[in-house]
Amino acid sequence: MEFFKQADIDWMGKAKYFYALSGLLLIMGMASLISKGGPYYGIDFKGGTVVDVRFSGPPPIDTIRNGLAQQGIGNSTIVPVSDIARPNSNEVLINLEEKGEGAEALDAGKSAILNALHATLGAGEPGKQDFNAVGPEAVADALTRKDPLAAGATAGDRYTQLAKQIVSFRDKDRGGIVTNLSDLSGAGATPSVIAALGDSFYTSNFAIINVEIVGPKVGSELRRQAVIVTLYALAGMLVYIAFRFEWVYGAAAVLAVFHDVLITLGLFSIFHFEISLTVIAALLTLVGYSMNDTIVIFDRIRENARLMRREPFHVIVNRSINQTLSRTILTSGLTFLTVLVLFLMGGQVLRAFSFALVVGILVGTYSSFGIAAPLVVAWNRWRGQDAAVVAPGTAAGNKLRKT
Repeated sequence: MEFFKQADIDWMGKAKYFYALSGLLLIMGMASLISKGGPYYGIDFKGGTVVDVRFSGPPPIDTIRNGLAQQGIGNSTIVPVSDIARPNSNEVLINLEEKGEGAEALDAGKSAILNALHATLGAGEPGKQDFNAVGPEAVADALTRKDPLAAGATAGDRYTQLAKQIVSFRDKDRGGIVTNLSDLSGAGATPSVIAALGDSFYTSNFAIINVEIVGPKVGSELRRQAVIVTLYALAGMLVYIAFRFEWVYGAAAVLAVFHDVLITLGLFSIFHFEISLTVIAALLTLVGYSMNDTIVIFDRIRENARLMRREPFHVIVNRSINQTLSRTILTSGLTFLTVLVLFLMGGQVLRAFSFALVVGILVGTYSSFGIAAPLVVAWNRWRGQDAAVVAPGTAAGNKLRKT
């Protein structure tokens, strides 16, 4: 399938526009990074606590923020969770960067957030637990002590099964939040069971869905390893392309990949997406994807350089890009549609990861013909070889490399 059977686009004639566009994106990204003091690292890299809280209604963001400030943790950030798949998820992520060291500091951060939430949003009742924060074991234990069904010797097994049924109803049918214990009748709880639960539990209008804690030392080490892994990947690709083609091709490809990564990081800063381990995985995927597309174009340039020896080098490059244009649209277009759906409907957890892939595919595909290829042409013009084509991998090309 071909979209353009005889495309005749002068890509190299538009190189200055590609450079201008890339320069603009790089300047905007760098300006955002500088103004914000660097990338916005997630908990994976900077260490701290993330608490995922779900509410029975729209989250009271201002109330939560004031409550956290009263507890001395006003430096925490509150991020609403919303996407196309769950436009009314009623969830927020509370991020607290931990400055201290050790498990005590991390536990203190977690406790501070939870205490602030309960103090601000749920006064509770003395001597009772929040029903939305307990597991089936606590429910079974409370029912066994009260024995509202007069189960006698079989109380342990019977209430264990009933507790699992009640908690499953809360988590699956009510999204983890029960605002009134009488609602548990939908799970098969009798009035006597509900009354017994009321003696041990109270209900709030929110629930803690998940808590993640990462130490600052672990985050720093992960950040260092992520940088090293990325540099190793680029170095390996440079060596491979230099061996497969010529060193100038490898240098152009690596510069194009650096261009892709810098623009992606800049857009992350502009749109305030955090950089986590999953984003690093996406960036490495972007590096491989962009490099693959660049190698396809370079390979076609090498083939055409043998067949079109009398043509100027920039004409050969234009022809090569036009010949691979349909392939680029098919592969990049289909992949882009897939990651776009992931970005729109994948949820908050995958939002930053999918955003990196969406941007990476667009920028990586563009840099293959808009940055990498023009750099090779510019190098040949600077060496005065635009008219006298030397195909990489040929005897003449090998002679040039020796000189």
